[in-house]
Amino acid sequence: MTPDWTALDQELARWQEAGMTLPIWWRDDDAIAPTPQLERLLALSEQLSLPVHLAIIPRDATPELAKRLSGTAAAIPVVHGWAHENHAAPDQKKSEFGADRVVDDALDDAERGLKTLERLFGSGLQPMFVPPWNRLSEDLEPWLAGLGYSALSTFTPRSQAKAAPGLLRVNTHLDPIDWKGTRSLVARTLLLSQLVKQLADRRLGKADNDEPYGILTHHLVHDDAIWAFCEDLLRRLLAGPARPWVFEERKS
Repeated sequence: MTPDWTALDQELARWQEAGMTLPIWWRDDDAIAPTPQLERLLALSEQLSLPVHLAIIPRDATPELAKRLSGTAAAIPVVHGWAHENHAAPDQKKSEFGADRVVDDALDDAERGLKTLERLFGSGLQPMFVPPWNRLSEDLEPWLAGLGYSALSTFTPRSQAKAAPGLLRVNTHLDPIDWKGTRSLVARTLLLSQLVKQLADRRLGKADNDEPYGILTHHLVHDDAIWAFCEDLLRRLLAGPARPWVFEERKS
């Protein structure tokens, strides 16, 4: 099914008429090893000239992944929690770093994740913390900078630029996967209406346009419909007012 891009095209035209620029970034979660899906992700990143911030699960990350990413500008390694294990109570939403955990234990895992990936990726790793399921107890936020992180990324528009002193918040905003239903592509009309509303809010000053607009993907579970929509969307944005944003706290 071909999506109707009319409303998005009209919104992007309004951005250009206003002389506005949309910073965009791309985050993809759950990498641990080289796979055919990863190759497809990297190839698309190179075609678009839009680096993908690859949120890697530290406990399971392989040396082969580090070797594959070495020297490529297509992927930027960041830290995806520790083990991507649920520590929440059965009646709570899944989380690895939620309120159900002892703070010291959670911080130990966050620090272990950073140090593990630093050993694998060296200065190529960027110190961004991406909690699994995009959930993080507020009690942990003030401590992350002290562990060596300088950015935190979850989901939905941020309310302020800093999550805590020394900790930039850069969230993602659009997830194309229907996690609770088909696990294929969310209805295109729903995705596009959400996107248009978010862009209009930024253009009208109702949301923070200094925050890069984040596209969230999960390459390991994409079907062809998800791949096709993401490629079409990113090409459309980049042909308009969007400009790539990259987190570069550390220089390789």
